[in-house]
Amino acid sequence: MRGVGQEVRNGLRAAGYHEANPVTSMKANVGYFDAAARFTVGCVILGVGLHHESWWAAAVLVPILTGVSGFCLLHLPFHIDTTFTDLPPSPHGPE
Repeated sequence: MRGVGQEVRNGLRAAGYHEANPVTSMKANVGYFDAAARFTVGCVILGVGLHHESWWAAAVLVPILTGVSGFCLLHLPFHIDTTFTDLPPSPHGPE
């Protein structure tokens, strides 16, 4: 017996909708420099927060995780993508 979920997926496919691939749906939108800056600033705030025994130590999970993963959820609604900074410079100079 097929499950209801399978019937819904088949109906959506027939209507032209496709399932999002969980691996490719989280396309990296944080460039190398941006990720390094987030990670560095997060580590500095973590050190200061731990030194002063403050809650700031817990708040740095967001910049550190976005820096490590290369994906920022808040970039999605604003269509921000900083991965363009990862492109090598053109051999013909700036255009």
